[in-house]
Amino acid sequence: MIIGLTGSIASGKSTVAKMLQELGLQIVDADIVARDVVEPGTETLGKIVEVFGEDILLENGGLNRAKLGEIIFHNPAKRKELNDIIHPAIRKEMLRQRDEWIEKGEKNIVMDIPLLFESRLQHFVEKILVVSVTEDIQLTRLMERNHLSEKEAKARIASQLPLSVKEKGADAVIYNNGNFENTRDQLLKTLDLWDAI
Repeated sequence: MIIGLTGSIASGKSTVAKMLQELGLQIVDADIVARDVVEPGTETLGKIVEVFGEDILLENGGLNRAKLGEIIFHNPAKRKELNDIIHPAIRKEMLRQRDEWIEKGEKNIVMDIPLLFESRLQHFVEKILVVSVTEDIQLTRLMERNHLSEKEAKARIASQLPLSVKEKGADAVIYNNGNFENTRDQLLKTLDLWDAI
C-alpha cells in the first residue's frame, strides 16, 4: 500500500513521519527530495542556472536559496518558471524512490508530501493520512517553533489549504492535539485497520 502522509505547517506531520519510520515503514520524503534534486551537478540545478543566471549559486556551486527566494518572492512569473523546473524533477525522483522500494519487496511505503493536496498529487498514493490540529494549537506551535509574531504565523498558515479541507480528502485523520502517546495510539489503530503493519 502506498500511503500519502500530509498535514499543514506545525500540525505535527514530522512527528508522525518519525513514528512511521520507527514502525519500519519506508518513507519517501518530498522535502528531502526537493533538496536533493538541486544539489551541485544535478540536471535540475543546471536548468535553474540557465534561467536565473550564475548569481543564484554559492561559491561552492550550491544553490543560494536566499538569493533565489528574493528573485521569485515578488515575481509570480519567475516563481512559476522555477516551479516548472523543480516540480517535475521532484515528482520524477519521488516516483523513482517509491518504485525502488516496491522492487525491493516493501509492502507498504509512505510518501511524505506536505503539499499533497495543493500540488494535486493524490493519484500518487492509495490512502491519504492527514495529521491535523486545532487552529489555536497550530498557531501557538508555529509561533513558538519559528519565533514568529501572531500576524506572521497566521500569514504562513493562510498560505496553505485549511486543515478542514485536507481532512475531507483524507482516508484517515490523526488528531495531534494531545500528547505523543495519544497521537501514536491513533496512528497504530489506523495502520492496523489498513493492515499496514
